[in-house]
Amino acid sequence: MTTKSKVAVIGLGNIGKVVAQNLVKGNQPVIVAGRKHENAKLLAQELGSLATSAETAEAIKTADIIILSVWFNTIQDLFKQYATELQGKIIIDPSNPIAPDENGGFKKIIGEKESAGQLNAAILPKGAILVKAFGTLGAASLASAAYQSPEKSVLFYASDDATVDAKVEQLIQDSGFDAVKVGGLNQSIRIEVFGDLHEFGALGKAVNATEAKSKI
Repeated sequence: MTTKSKVAVIGLGNIGKVVAQNLVKGNQPVIVAGRKHENAKLLAQELGSLATSAETAEAIKTADIIILSVWFNTIQDLFKQYATELQGKIIIDPSNPIAPDENGGFKKIIGEKESAGQLNAAILPKGAILVKAFGTLGAASLASAAYQSPEKSVLFYASDDATVDAKVEQLIQDSGFDAVKVGGLNQSIRIEVFGDLHEFGALGKAVNATEAKSKI
């Protein structure tokens, strides 16, 4: 029997909540943490026996895989604050470097040719491994497209370290999706907002594995 990874979801906004819900549905235990511990406790109670709540520092210390479901700028702050604690951890980055614009939509807050994945990797705490994943669909689609049958929908991911790919793919599968790797972190821009493999880019929707692989 395969031993489950210890997984923490830090950040309990729309994406973080759905990721935690999907993982619990796939029988993956999760630790949930956020700015307000009371909110984490309430979510853990809602999710049931496979979920526990913790303060952010404790969640980072306990988990093997940490999903940082927070804003792009907040990830960089967490890297600085918990640089020592993040050593040896697999860090999953779903962030999209965007902010609301004056027209009710969103705008990119970094250079047009820059990606959050590469910028976050550049300041990654020593000994940690960054993977870009869980950010290619909006929260509504992340919820509705999970556990599709007979063909699962896909979540794309990008990784520079093949030694962790199997764990990341298992986690994506445990959340109700097929996993398709697009390449290294230099491909992160493709799976971020406005990218050709993002729901809010050229892709436009959730796709199955056959469709996904035809677009790589």
